[in-house]
Amino acid sequence: MPQHDQNQQPHGARETAAQVLHDARDKAGEAFETTKATAKDTAARAARGVEDNPLAIVVGGLAVGALAGALIPRSAKEKQLLAPVGKRLGETARQAFAAAKDAGRQELDQAGLTPSAAKDRGREILDNVVKAVSSAGTAAAQSAKRTEQA
Repeated sequence: MPQHDQNQQPHGARETAAQVLHDARDKAGEAFETTKATAKDTAARAARGVEDNPLAIVVGGLAVGALAGALIPRSAKEKQLLAPVGKRLGETARQAFAAAKDAGRQELDQAGLTPSAAKDRGREILDNVVKAVSSAGTAAAQSAKRTEQA
């Protein structure tokens, strides 16, 4: 079998297959290196994104989880197992809301902003407005009389 230079075309079927295999390996190696570099770059960009805005990642993850949860039907076993958890979460949320409401009321009471105090203050403001309008009307009437007399 004649030897050939690397710059020459292979002559036999075996040599052609070897050359095709060699070229395929080279291409696969290049593709692997390119894919590896792209994956590293993508991972680095994702890490920077998480560092720059971690809240957006959390919110996005929650949204994806909620969407997946809404689209995937629950089995009877899941319902049975998760029902107590849902009840506990609901009860905890109700208790947290009630505690926040009570704390808010206490703060408003300490500041003197009770519903009855607000009602009294509203009456006082209305009374002052009525007095101001009455005084303005009286002043306008007196001014008009003076103008007529002059």
